[in-house]
Amino acid sequence: GGIELSVGSIIALLGVVFIDLIANHGVAWPIAVVVVLALGMLMGMAHGLLITKLHLQPFVVTLCGLLIYRGIARFYTADATAGFQFGTSFPDLEWLTTGRTDIVSLITGGSAQSIPIPHAFFIMLVIAVVMWVVLHRSVFGRHLYAVGKNEEAARYSGIRTTRVIIAAYMICDVLAALSAIFFAMYTRSILPSGHGNFYELYAIAAAVLGGFSLRGGEGSIVGVVLGTILLQVLQNLVNLLGIPSSLNFAVMGSVILIGVIADQQFALFRKRREITKQRMAAAKP
Repeated sequence: GGIELSVGSIIALLGVVFIDLIANHGVAWPIAVVVVLALGMLMGMAHGLLITKLHLQPFVVTLCGLLIYRGIARFYTADATAGFQFGTSFPDLEWLTTGRTDIVSLITGGSAQSIPIPHAFFIMLVIAVVMWVVLHRSVFGRHLYAVGKNEEAARYSGIRTTRVIIAAYMICDVLAALSAIFFAMYTRSILPSGHGNFYELYAIAAAVLGGFSLRGGEGSIVGVVLGTILLQVLQNLVNLLGIPSSLNFAVMGSVILIGVIADQQFALFRKRREITKQRMAAAKP
């Protein structure tokens, strides 16, 4: 039932930190990965504590985070671009994050063709499977749905709602930190003022397209993966149809609006159906 608006700024800040650690300070990349993930966890914990202990609105907390992290990233680099020096190479890290593995596929006619699949795709699938188990097959997942649907009712039923909410923001920002590493290695340079801009918009759009309710308590991992794919297809469709790229955000906003309207209407339909069932049950002799 909450929201996280600072993921784009987190990706910019932690991407800058990651590049600085391995390129300028000579930190081994596995240690740098742990440091960045730990920072993401601390950010998520801070958000969760502000929301649960001070009872601040998630929108306000994460909007402030969006501004604060972006400002720190710009100050950290003196508003300059952070990147790798010429000739700098991290073979193992580059293979893991931006490398590809050829998969042989039999094509019509009997000829074999190698299809390179990005490693980031495989890692995305692994994370999706793990989070599917967490969300749909664990006690924590059941609690998370309950808190999203009705936090007060979940609290009265014995669920430690504070821990659930804090854990949710920690998981979210750890995954944002992991994304920061992949984006940093993919782009090879980061402009703090622009890197990661509107990524929160993509996240919300993918979630809405994937069937997540902004009211909380509904949604699935499979849905959000399909929503992400659909979002990318829409972007490609905009290019194929010759629609100016400047309208990308207009298309994105329209998709979110349509998804929210559909979600609201579906909720009203279910509510009316439940009321009708109750009336029919009460009318029976």
